[in-house]
Amino acid sequence: MLKKERHAFILQQLNIHNRVTSNDLLQRLLVSEDTIRRDLQELAEEGKLIKVHGGALSRSLHFTLSANDVYLPKEKKTIAQKAASLVQDGMVVLLSGGTTIRELIHHLAPDLSATFITPSVPIALELMNHTGSEVIFIGSKLHKVAQIAMGAELTRQLATIHADVCLLGTNAIDSKAGITENEWEVAEVKRLMCQAARQVVALAISEKLNAVQPFQVCKPSGIHMLVTEFDALDDRLLAYREAGINCL
Repeated sequence: MLKKERHAFILQQLNIHNRVTSNDLLQRLLVSEDTIRRDLQELAEEGKLIKVHGGALSRSLHFTLSANDVYLPKEKKTIAQKAASLVQDGMVVLLSGGTTIRELIHHLAPDLSATFITPSVPIALELMNHTGSEVIFIGSKLHKVAQIAMGAELTRQLATIHADVCLLGTNAIDSKAGITENEWEVAEVKRLMCQAARQVVALAISEKLNAVQPFQVCKPSGIHMLVTEFDALDDRLLAYREAGINCL
């Protein structure tokens, strides 16, 4: 595989899953460890990724309120519009982080009166524009890469919450494995969020479907609804419908 093709593959995987490991790239690209190291270094120097020990992170993980470099913006806008229709006045809503959740906030009714709870710093700040709704930021210690709170205080707070719905930006979802993550700490936060809500709604672009990461967040039986850019009756969602997951 040519270097240009390798770089394109690495960036695609980062856009989909936010993180890649050198070991996974070695197995999938069938090149030497030195080649992977050089590829990641070159892409980092070009400002296209964040190089870390053992792999790389997507720059989109560190989005700001003015960021507009969003992967598949049209698809995420479609998902956000659908998911925003689920939020009604008086609801208590748990929100994870991510660019799809951020887009969802842009589509909430301006006069909406709801209570939003989130461990995500960027999402909490984005919600401040909805003056008719209450915004509660939970947690203490921050996971600097994912920009979410974590730790014992977050666990204690989530144990006292009984939200109407948890709207979860997903890294990977599969009809048999459920929702999974590539970092244990992030998976633990999302797992606790799912347990703190009566309904769990997964938001996922189609490229994150049929994908499995190392750490489970939620089994398929715990997912009440899946929101993608596809039509709800699309054949590509058949396995999820057969698993008992409503599609929107």
